[in-house]
Amino acid sequence: MFQVTTFGESHGGGIGAVVDGCPPRLPLSEEMIQRDLDRRRPGQSRLTTLRNEADKAAILSGVFEGRTLGSPIAVLVGNTDARPGAYEEFKDVYRPSHADYTTEAKYGIRSWQGGGRASARETIGRVAAGAIARQLLGTAADIEVLAWVRQVGTITAEVDPAAVTLAGVEADATRCPSPEHAESMAEAIAAARRDGNSLGGIVECVAKGVPPGLGAPVFDKLDADLAKAALSLPAAKGFEIGSGFSGAALTGREHNDPFIPGPHGRPRTASNRSGGVQGGISNGEDIVIRVGFKPTATIASAQDTVDRDNNPVTLAARGRHDPCVLPRAVPMVEAQVLLVLADHWLRQRAVDVISGR
Repeated sequence: MFQVTTFGESHGGGIGAVVDGCPPRLPLSEEMIQRDLDRRRPGQSRLTTLRNEADKAAILSGVFEGRTLGSPIAVLVGNTDARPGAYEEFKDVYRPSHADYTTEAKYGIRSWQGGGRASARETIGRVAAGAIARQLLGTAADIEVLAWVRQVGTITAEVDPAAVTLAGVEADATRCPSPEHAESMAEAIAAARRDGNSLGGIVECVAKGVPPGLGAPVFDKLDADLAKAALSLPAAKGFEIGSGFSGAALTGREHNDPFIPGPHGRPRTASNRSGGVQGGISNGEDIVIRVGFKPTATIASAQDTVDRDNNPVTLAARGRHDPCVLPRAVPMVEAQVLLVLADHWLRQRAVDVISGR
C-alpha cells in the first residue's frame, strides 16, 4: 500500500523518488526529509568518498501548506558534483565484482558514468522515501527505527540494541556507538584507503514500538519482506534477524522465547531470539536485523579483468569511491526497514477496519 519508485543515475541530472499511498494530512517538509539525506550524503567525513554533494531535497508534488495531500509525493535531488568524464576508462572495461557486465548482459546497454542505477547514489530516493515513512510511523504509531555499524572488517562491536541512541550513533563518523571500537574501525578504513583497498562489514538495526500483528503468514512474511528490502541495497550480501545463523547451533529449548505476562493485557517474551517476528508476523518485541555488506568493489589497486571484446586487461580504478560503505549504509538500512514497516502498518490498518477491530 506504501509504494515507492526511485529514478535517476549516479551522474545524470538528478536522483529522486515518487511515493504513492501516503495518507493525507501528515505533517511533512523538505527539512524532515533533509535530516536523513544529510546522514547519507557523500563527503561528510574523511572516511567516505570525496564527491561533494549537498543532496538538497525538493518536494515537487503531494504536499501543500506543510501537509500531505494523499496524492503522489515526488522528491528530487539534483546532481551538482557529477564528473562523468572521470569514468571514461570504464566505458569498455568490466570492473571486477561490479554490475558493469551483468547490467550489459541484461539490457545490452549501460550507463558507464559511475555505475548508473547500480550506484549507491540511487539510494537517495530510498532514503527520501524512508524519511516520509519515518514521519508516518512516528506520528501515527510511535515506531522508531535506528541502525548503526556493528562490524567493519574483523572489528566487531556487540552492543545492546535496546540501549543504542541516535546521539551515540552520530557521535563518531564510523556510526559505531562503541567509542573504543569506532576508533579502531576508523583506523582500519583509513589504512584500507591508503592501501588502495576496501572493507566490508555489518549494519545492525532495531525497530522499537512495532505493534503485534504486522506481516502475513505465508508469502508476505514480515521478515521475508525485510530481507528482500535489505538485500536490494547496493553491496548487501547477507541478512539475519534475531538469532540469525547463530540460532542454527542451538536446541529448541535454548532458542525458544518464553511468553510472560505483559502490559495492556498482552503477553511479551522473556527473550528475543526471534528478533520480534514469529511466523512471519510481528509479536510486539523489538525487531532486530543485521545486514552484511561486501567490501566496495571499485578499488585503486590493479586488478585483472576483461574488456567488452573479452580481451584480458588490467584495471586500477581512479575516481571518488568509499573505502567502506558501512557508515553511509546506516541511513540506507533504516530507510528500507521504515518502508517495509510503513507498508505493513497500512495493510494492518485496512485489516482492522474491515474486521471491525
